[in-house]
Amino acid sequence: MYKTKAYSAASATSALAGATISRRDPTEHDVQIEILFCGICHSDLHQARNEWQSVMPTAYPCVVGHEIVGRVTKVGAAVTGFKPGDIGAVGCLVDSDHVCPECQSGFEQFCPGGVFTYNSPDKHLGGVTYGGYSGSIVVDHRFVLHVPSSLDLAGAAPLLCAGITTYSPMRRWGVGKGKKAGVVGLGGLGHMGVKFAHAFGAHVVVFTTSPGKKEDALRLGADEVVISRNADEMRKHAGSFDFILDAVSADHDLNAYIQLLRRGGNMTLVGAPERPFPIAGFGLLFGNRSLSGSLIGGIRETQEMLDFCGAHNITSDVEVIPIQKVNEAYERLLKSDVKYRFSIDMASLKAE
Repeated sequence: MYKTKAYSAASATSALAGATISRRDPTEHDVQIEILFCGICHSDLHQARNEWQSVMPTAYPCVVGHEIVGRVTKVGAAVTGFKPGDIGAVGCLVDSDHVCPECQSGFEQFCPGGVFTYNSPDKHLGGVTYGGYSGSIVVDHRFVLHVPSSLDLAGAAPLLCAGITTYSPMRRWGVGKGKKAGVVGLGGLGHMGVKFAHAFGAHVVVFTTSPGKKEDALRLGADEVVISRNADEMRKHAGSFDFILDAVSADHDLNAYIQLLRRGGNMTLVGAPERPFPIAGFGLLFGNRSLSGSLIGGIRETQEMLDFCGAHNITSDVEVIPIQKVNEAYERLLKSDVKYRFSIDMASLKAE
């Protein structure tokens, strides 16, 4: 066991502050990583402030962060896929039972024994797992991913959550050439959805309530931008979409977008609003349309996504900050005051 610096929350109402945490010494199957960058996900804020207490209550002290990119410093004797000096990445998962049907099918995110990167039971040290707002991390090699050397590391970090969250459903529903794909909301998730849909070759339409985002949406790869409050603009697209990715977490009317799907079209939710949606069943029945959700992706698919990003030079648009500004970043995140993700330069932790 060894000690490393971190930023942690002591309670639901505490600001994140400098701390020291324990990490296990690498076992024969482990990879130890010096964390270089860690993205800030909205899930970090929810967990640090115990806003999911009815589903995933937070254990304190809590060290969040699951968009991790770093340099491998040690590997266990049984590890063959990594060596010291390599760049490795860790996403939302650090372990699973490896034997259940979900794991065998490549869907480790649904494993009943899955271990999240933070706030999950830690079978090695007791207590709970600690995430990427820290100097280093030790992870089973099966949950460490390779980062293409061509990618900017600060921009690559959010790919480990925002990237796979948007890539996976688009791949599943066949977004590509000859298809029309919509993206609802141009935030941390939505901007990645636009980049992927464009790279897949689809005709991409962004839906936003903010006219000021039109120029940026086009820059990111959108072919059209629709102001969703404009009923006439919405009607022009009725029954024409093969796929719509809904990346909005605020309350909004799903039925308006379901009407835009063509026969057999799908709308997938990756945002998580607090209150249930009212859904008009006839909107789905007439046209064999479907509404679904999607949760990150398995390890194999996440590596596929990173390789795709390497081949197409895709990273997240980030604002790089020192760890000392993380509390300020949380407040800005609540105001959507970032284009489009924060990425923490973990070298700043050494100043603590």
